[in-house]
Amino acid sequence: MMFDPKADGLSKVLRDYQEEALRFVWSSEQGVNSRLVWLHVNEAFGGEKTISRASIINFLNGMVDERVLDYEERSGKGGYHRVYLPRLDESGFKKAMAKSVISSLMRDFPEETNEVLKNYKK
Repeated sequence: MMFDPKADGLSKVLRDYQEEALRFVWSSEQGVNSRLVWLHVNEAFGGEKTISRASIINFLNGMVDERVLDYEERSGKGGYHRVYLPRLDESGFKKAMAKSVISSLMRDFPEETNEVLKNYKK
C-alpha cells in the first residue's frame, strides 16, 4: 500500500475500488467470495469504470497477507473457493495503517519522528 498524505480518509492508503471492496467485506456477516466483491464494486461505479476480477482477487489476497482479512475455503460449483471475512474492522484497519506509517518513519527518521510525536497537539 502507498501512503498519500494529500488524500482524504481511507484514500490515503487505498484506491477507490479497494475501499469499496473492503467496505463490502466489512458489511458482510457471512463472508463474500471474490465474484460477489467484483460484482459489487463494478455496480458501485455504475459503468463509470470497470475493475478486473484479477485486481479484486489480488487486492483481497493482499489484505489477507496484511492480516486485515481472513478467509475460509468453502466448496461450491467448480471446487473450493475462498470466502473472505473481516479480521479487522474499520477502526482496527485505521489503527494498523497509522502504526505502519509511524513504524516506517521511526525506522528511517527515529529522532525526528520522536520529536514530532512528543510535541504533537491536536
